[in-house]
Amino acid sequence: MAKSKAQKETLLARYVEWVSKSQAVVLVEYTGLKMNNLDAIRARVREAGGEFHIVKNTLAKLALEKAGFKVPADYIEKSTAIGFAFSDPAGFTQALTEATKGLESVRIKGGFMGAVTLNPAEVKALASLPPLPVMRAQLLGILQAPAGKLVRTLAEPGRQVACVVKAFSQKAAAVAA
Repeated sequence: MAKSKAQKETLLARYVEWVSKSQAVVLVEYTGLKMNNLDAIRARVREAGGEFHIVKNTLAKLALEKAGFKVPADYIEKSTAIGFAFSDPAGFTQALTEATKGLESVRIKGGFMGAVTLNPAEVKALASLPPLPVMRAQLLGILQAPAGKLVRTLAEPGRQVACVVKAFSQKAAAVAA
């Protein structure tokens, strides 16, 4: 169904807002995808804190350009769907790739993260990163490890002295008995 100019302007404003709020944007070709598969992708992406919408190529190009991105021509060919990652780009792209796994009609065209244009391989590499909470836990573990080693190193001489004193007291108790 054809959309009026006012409807297109409203959609364009919403997409520009979403692009500016997103930490990452992924463009996907979905030619031949069935509606139930599309609904499953949308549900999975929403669980990861994002949105997934089918857009007209002209609206996609205008929204991305108004948000300050230079859009490669091959990113807006054929059918286009845009995924918006509002919170965790790695978790979002991982959810998107898992939801589209096994669907031959879906192909990642590329994306944007910050001011950087991502090719399909870079989007897949982003999907292979652990989600943000896991990365935070790993970083915290790395930061805590030297402090734990320092505490153990400083406590070791005192522990050894305590062991020697205990051994002498046990020996003295054994001799007295």
